[in-house]
Amino acid sequence: MRLPLVILCAAFGLSGCVQVMAPAAPPQGVVSDRARQAVLNFQEVVARVEPVAEQVCREETPDQTCDFAVYIDRGRDGGVNAFHTIDPQGQPAIIFTLGLIAVAQNTDELAFVMGHEAAHHIARHLPQSEIRAAEGARVFADIARAQGANAAEIGKAVQVGSFVASREFGQQAELEADAIGTMIAARAGYDPLVGAAFFTRIPDPAREFLSTYPPNAARIDVVRRTLRAMGRPGV
Repeated sequence: MRLPLVILCAAFGLSGCVQVMAPAAPPQGVVSDRARQAVLNFQEVVARVEPVAEQVCREETPDQTCDFAVYIDRGRDGGVNAFHTIDPQGQPAIIFTLGLIAVAQNTDELAFVMGHEAAHHIARHLPQSEIRAAEGARVFADIARAQGANAAEIGKAVQVGSFVASREFGQQAELEADAIGTMIAARAGYDPLVGAAFFTRIPDPAREFLSTYPPNAARIDVVRRTLRAMGRPGV
């Protein structure tokens, strides 16, 4: 089990983004205190959630590499995000930007995000997404060819097919990752329902045309249903 908190230096293929809006900048006098507490919160969450995520991964998919590495992306353009990827050595990696660590309101939110990103690896979403995109591109290209399309039109069909397939799979994958992430966060001793509260602070994808993310209400509902299935009362 390795928990490196380092600068992310390489560009990897990314899967599963959880994004929240940054609040207004705090007064200058409290920046250092908030930053210090944010770092302590993050360190606590990594120490508690990573072993649980690894255990769930080994239980569900023992044929996969389950030793998660956790990175901090210190780039200025990172925004407020978290990602899952596979590093060049084949190790599953979870990347948090400094922006997300700073705006998380509590450790429950950080734990839910980390569980969600680990879930993308456990559910094999990254390779599945690539397969679905390739299949969508192939189907649309075949249809275009059958209709006598030229090379440029076939190229556009490939792009559309890839996007359509990725969009459909992306929404399903996010909900599945929310469910598995809920289980991971809960088993690590955090409250996933409190953690998922950040969905109430972000724009609702349901209002966005062709969004690859499911509606916020659907995601919160998945958290509730998963907790009830785990036997958690009062949810």
